[in-house]
Amino acid sequence: MKITFLSHACFLLEDGKHSLLIDPYLTGNPLAAAKPEELSPDFIAVTHAHGDHLGDTAAIAKRCGSTIFAVAELARTLRGECLTVSDGNLGGSQPTAFGRLKYVPACHGSGIAGGLACGLLVEMDGKKIYHAGDTALISDMALLREEKIDLALLPIGDYYTMGPEDALRAAEMIRPGMTIPMHYDTFPVIRQDPEAFRAAAQKRGLPVRVMAPGESFVL
Repeated sequence: MKITFLSHACFLLEDGKHSLLIDPYLTGNPLAAAKPEELSPDFIAVTHAHGDHLGDTAAIAKRCGSTIFAVAELARTLRGECLTVSDGNLGGSQPTAFGRLKYVPACHGSGIAGGLACGLLVEMDGKKIYHAGDTALISDMALLREEKIDLALLPIGDYYTMGPEDALRAAEMIRPGMTIPMHYDTFPVIRQDPEAFRAAAQKRGLPVRVMAPGESFVL
């Protein structure tokens, strides 16, 4: 599976047949490695409705006919824009063309009345990827260890989400095959040193890959 980091919390997952874009905040993002019109994903998954995550979802989906995955309240709003949406909610999972998607707890504002923020557990090409979305450190993360996650995408920016210290604790609870830090440096208040996070994690036996916006690798 090819993983591309497009900055902030936006990742593109591709298995050679299907593509899944997560939290496409590109327009107005000073670090964005692509323009919305340069992407044509089959699917888009959104963790919550804050602008730096929902971002360009509607514009991309309208142009490409992408199916959007979102929790029920956000899905209802997007469906009202005549978009193709598959709704779900925390604890629920559903089969997809690329594998499976499960909505898992996150502790954060949702950005929409009555809605819930979530993390995403994506099964694709025989791999399991955990995208934490925006979240505080929560004890539910310990349950993810049993999932044998191949890749965890964890926020380290602090201020609005976990900071580096709590992200280390999260990685220790989850014990993924690899962790990629995200949600940092986009705004002044979330500037962090990802290399310091990587070094601290490696001392604890936790493999970390720091990605520059636009960088890709094969998992």
